[in-house]
Amino acid sequence: MRLSKYFLPILKETPKEAEIVSHRLMLRAGMIRQQSAGIYSWLPMGHRVLRKIERIVEEEQNRAGAVQLLMPTIQSAELWRESGRYDAYGKEMLRITDRHERDILFGPTNEEMITDIFRGYVRSYKDLPLNLYHIQWKFRDEVRPRFGVMRGREFLMKDAYSFDLDKESAVESYNRMFVAYLRTYKRMGLTAIPMKAETGPIGGDLSHEFIVLADTGESEVYCHADYLTKQTPGEDVNFDGDLNPIVNDWTSHYAATEDVVDKAAFEAKVPEDKRIVARGIEVGQTFYFGTKYSEPMGAKVAGSDGKEVPVHMGSYGVGVSRLLGALIEASHDDAGIIWHKSVAPFHVGLINLKPGDETTDAACEDLYAKFEAAGVEVLYDDTDNRAGAKFASMDLIGLPYQVVAGPRGLKDGVLEVKNRATGEKEMLTPEATLNKLVAALTS
Repeated sequence: MRLSKYFLPILKETPKEAEIVSHRLMLRAGMIRQQSAGIYSWLPMGHRVLRKIERIVEEEQNRAGAVQLLMPTIQSAELWRESGRYDAYGKEMLRITDRHERDILFGPTNEEMITDIFRGYVRSYKDLPLNLYHIQWKFRDEVRPRFGVMRGREFLMKDAYSFDLDKESAVESYNRMFVAYLRTYKRMGLTAIPMKAETGPIGGDLSHEFIVLADTGESEVYCHADYLTKQTPGEDVNFDGDLNPIVNDWTSHYAATEDVVDKAAFEAKVPEDKRIVARGIEVGQTFYFGTKYSEPMGAKVAGSDGKEVPVHMGSYGVGVSRLLGALIEASHDDAGIIWHKSVAPFHVGLINLKPGDETTDAACEDLYAKFEAAGVEVLYDDTDNRAGAKFASMDLIGLPYQVVAGPRGLKDGVLEVKNRATGEKEMLTPEATLNKLVAALTS
C-alpha cells in the first residue's frame, strides 16, 4: 500500500480524553475515531489489525472443533424472559421497543439465542458434542465507558457455546476451549494467564478469566510467577485427545482475580519470591454452567435410553476489539506501538527519503514489488514529508520492520533496516534485506 493513496490521519497531539497508553496511541496512530461515548469508528489501520486478530481467533476455534455461524445483534426479549435474565441483567442491556410495541434488545451476549437455535434442530445425543460460535458486535451500556476500546459500549466479541450430554463431556468441551485460548493469545505474542473468576450474570460454577498483566489493567490479580514462563501447547496438540494434563498444568498454581481471591490461600500456596500481585486486563473468559439455560428453555435431547434430558452447556468469550488495546498496552515504548508480526497492520514500513530521485524511486519500487510478491505486506511511504516526520510516523504505528532508502546509502548499494522491537539497525543490500525480512516475517 502506498501511503500517498492511503487514509492514515495521524495526530501530532494527544487527545485530552485519552487516559491510558492504548487509547492515546490508537487515536494518534489514526486507528479509531470516537463517535460517541464508548463507540468508535475503526479507521483503515485499526480495521486491518482487528481483522487479523479475528482471523487468528477463527483459526483456533475451527482447529478446536467449533463451528462458525452468525447471529443477529438484535434479539427478542421473549427469549430472555424464558431464561429469567431479562429483568435480572441490569441497565447494561439496551432495551428497545419496535414499531409494533414488541420488546427487543441489542444483545450483550447470546446464551438465549444459541439455545433457541439448538433446541430447534438437535434432538438426539448422537448429535453431541456440538460447539457453535460467532464473531459479532455487541452492546453493553457501561455506566462509565473509558479507556478507549478497553471498556467501550459497542465491541466485537467471539462467543462460542458448547452442548453436551452430561457434565463429564461438558468439561471435555471446556478443556478444548481452554487450550484453544492459550494458543490464540500466544500466537498474538501475548501471555494470558487463566485465573479463577466470578461467573457474574452468565452463571455457572466453573469459570476462568484469561488475564494479560498490565499496569493499566481494570482489576488486581494474584498469581504464581511461573505462569510467565509456562510452555503453550504447540501445533501438535490433539484436540480429540486427553487435554487434562495441559489444563491441570495451567491450573496447578494459584491464580485468581480480586473478585474471588483468598489472600490467605494465596500466601500459603505461593512462595514469597514467586508471588505476583498486579493489575490485569481480561481478554477472554470461559464458563461451564450446566443446565442453567437448557432446562428453563427446553433444550433437551434423547439419551441412549430414549429419555429426554437437558443438555449441559458452556460459553466462551474472546474480546476481539478489546484485544487490540491489550496488545498495545503489553507492547509499546515512548515512540509508539510495537506490533507482533502476526497482528501488525503491515509487516514493513518502506521509507523513501527522496521521492522524485531516480535512484531511490527505482530501488523502492523494485523492493516494494518483490516484498508484495513474497507475501510481505508493505506500507510504502512515498510522500514528500520531511525525513523526521516519516521516521516518527513509522515508529508511532509500530510496524515490525522499517526499511529506509536514501541517495547516500544507495550510493554504497545499501539500505537501512530497523527492527522496531529492538531498535537494532543494520545496513544491508536490497537483496539481503529482501531475504532477511521475508524469512523473518513468513516463517
